[in-house]
Amino acid sequence: MKLPAKAHVALVDGETFRLFRNDGQIFDPKLVAEDRPELDATNFSAGIRHQDDVGQRHGRTDLNELAHGAAAAEWLNEQAIAGRIDDLLVIADPKTLGEMRQHYHTELKKRLVGEIDKTLTNASTGDIEKAIAAA
Repeated sequence: MKLPAKAHVALVDGETFRLFRNDGQIFDPKLVAEDRPELDATNFSAGIRHQDDVGQRHGRTDLNELAHGAAAAEWLNEQAIAGRIDDLLVIADPKTLGEMRQHYHTELKKRLVGEIDKTLTNASTGDIEKAIAAA
């Protein structure tokens, strides 16, 4: 995957939000960690569409995790609208990524250079860089 120089990488799951910037080249990413954003996971309406009987009985729906994904998307929206993010790659587990997509603002969509649906929040920076280069 092409990752422009200085692009941001948001690494998200139901509990974690890590932010990086690419200080490398377009085909050779070198990620540098940025400050972890403070999120206020208050959008619990996000999980309403996941409230089916089967999902609840098997514990597949965690409203806190879905609210965290919604909060991450809202934070990224604010950054895109304010012009603090030009290019963005989102890496998230499939459920979180699906929830985030429901909350993307038009300005954020314009800045997306890609999405990777993998759980990499506990991976090393080197492993994240390899996953980006291989995508």
